[in-house]
Amino acid sequence: MGIINVTPDSFFDGGNLESSQALIDQAGKMIAEGASFLDVGGYSSRPGASEVSVAEETDRILPAIEALASHFPEVPISIDTFRSRVAKDAVEAGAALVNDISAGLLDDQMIPVVGQLQVPYIMMHMRGNPQTMTSLTQYEQLTVDILKYFSERIALARKAGINDLIVDPGFGFSKTPKQSFELVHKLELFGALDLPILVGISRKSMIYKTLGVSAGEALNGTSALHGILLSKGASILRVHDVKEAMECITLVEKLNGAS
Repeated sequence: MGIINVTPDSFFDGGNLESSQALIDQAGKMIAEGASFLDVGGYSSRPGASEVSVAEETDRILPAIEALASHFPEVPISIDTFRSRVAKDAVEAGAALVNDISAGLLDDQMIPVVGQLQVPYIMMHMRGNPQTMTSLTQYEQLTVDILKYFSERIALARKAGINDLIVDPGFGFSKTPKQSFELVHKLELFGALDLPILVGISRKSMIYKTLGVSAGEALNGTSALHGILLSKGASILRVHDVKEAMECITLVEKLNGAS
């Protein structure tokens, strides 16, 4: 899953896709390198990100989705939003999946709306919101608590008629770097949910702070963790760097085939 940020303040690539041509060029590059999905976001979810109105978020994402759907009709587009209004407008504009960092907790209409839209739903684990999540990192048992969260959210989604679900443990969201690494270590336990697992660790602070480098220098660390996560059951990698992620996938598939 290639990340397409149409925000000015994302932690790694904010403001890089300000023209429609830059958007198409970046998407085309990702698709050529092997991306199966494009994930479009208009609200930065980095810790402490500024609040964005529904209108502004919609104004950012709709032209991008319409352009991508027109140029690359064969590639599914995911809308990265926690707002049901934005999700509905995005699907009507051409998006085929909804990627919600809050699993419906920040908008109680999200799950019912996705059920009505009948599109796949990616639900991530997070506490609070991007403005408060860094202070909400206390857990009784991290992995057990998150699995319980998903069990409850999955039950609500099924009740709303959502057939296709994907779970995302939410690395870095309301989790310390130590807790995020614990989730890497225990990722295979999420197989008990019997759903595809999406992981988003691309160039995140758990990597670059651990290595003492910048986000721009965190590609090698990202690739190292991608290999580990794939071997532990990850189904989808959400990434900034598609070519390198595909190389990880190819090598892990080769290793699995050899066994």
